[in-house]
Amino acid sequence: MLKLTDVTVRFGAFEALSRVNLEVQEGELVVLLGANGAGKSTLFNTISGLNKPAAGDIEFAGKSVKGNSPDRMVKEGAVQCAEGRKLFSAMSVQQNLKMGGFVHRRKKAQLKDSLEEVYDLFPILHEKRDNAAGSLSGGQQQMLAIGRALMAKPKLMMLDEPSIGLAPLIVEQMFTIIKDINKSGTTVLLAEQNANAALKIADRGYVIENGSVVLEGNSTDLFTNDAIRKAYIGA
Repeated sequence: MLKLTDVTVRFGAFEALSRVNLEVQEGELVVLLGANGAGKSTLFNTISGLNKPAAGDIEFAGKSVKGNSPDRMVKEGAVQCAEGRKLFSAMSVQQNLKMGGFVHRRKKAQLKDSLEEVYDLFPILHEKRDNAAGSLSGGQQQMLAIGRALMAKPKLMMLDEPSIGLAPLIVEQMFTIIKDINKSGTTVLLAEQNANAALKIADRGYVIENGSVVLEGNSTDLFTNDAIRKAYIGA
């Protein structure tokens, strides 16, 4: 579904990503592990069309999408749930969700069905649908951010650090929801520092350091790798 070949991104003289190669097959849940500043968000923003690669190619669903605009990528089915949630805090929960479905705004019946699906997945959002997004708890805001991304009917959902700032119990619930979304047919690329939680639900993973992929493997191999455990799991 997604293939990056030697993708390089520069900001002036700074090389933020260096010859990154990465693949995600349809139906997979793949985790991208890395410390803060390793290049995870830059990679997601590049796939989403917010950053333009200086070199390399990006293929989505079998065709090159290098240079596509962000709105075009959403229409193609590659949807990012950004780090920090990026909600419209003064707008209601339901208004935020409807913004997520903006690219499909002419498909009224589809939008209605999508809204019901999100409310089924997150009943608390239905309960608080008229509340301002900024009034929600951290966990509820993350649910809203994921729900808003789902409104765009993604083929590939890119989740950037969904566990940041959440209590351990909420993190556990969040990863269960992400796994359920994947099982329902949405391919997931998950960027995380919480390797312990992420590798438990992932099929495969990549480790990125200083803008380069330094390791890849299935989730079991990465989980039992001593270097990974010391760097990201604390064991």
